[in-house]
Amino acid sequence: MEKLPFKKRIFFFCVEYIGTFLIRLIYLTCRVKFSDTKLSDETCVVVFWHGRLAMMPFAYLRYWKRYYGEKRKVKVIISDHKDGEIITRVISHFGIGAIRGSSSKGAVRALMNAFSEIKNGVDVIITPDGPRGPRHSVADGAVTIAQKKNLKIYALNYEAS
Repeated sequence: MEKLPFKKRIFFFCVEYIGTFLIRLIYLTCRVKFSDTKLSDETCVVVFWHGRLAMMPFAYLRYWKRYYGEKRKVKVIISDHKDGEIITRVISHFGIGAIRGSSSKGAVRALMNAFSEIKNGVDVIITPDGPRGPRHSVADGAVTIAQKKNLKIYALNYEAS
């Protein structure tokens, strides 16, 4: 993202740290139960619904960091818009990287960067329904990446009440 004016930098800084704090606080107040699922040792594509963003960093900490430590990395494809910048900053506090781009802006660049990251052994995460929807409808991105690179696709989900 281009160099931002001072007020916007302050805004992003505040939202980044307040958002990270609130996500951690909410998680700490929840009773959590994880399934015994273990990811494959091979690089993969992971999908989860766009409406399930908030607690996904904890799934990452559970399923990637717990079993693989620092040797296995993951990056999420995130839009180039302002909300994507906030999400990118927040997830960085959980050790998650970002590939910037979306179907409407920077799609080819995001796809090429995803291929490059996969070549380096990085798992790629995508929300197949995206922010524009339709909700819970799978777009082509995850399938295209998995087919072109001959990778397995894993679906990740959580339920809250």
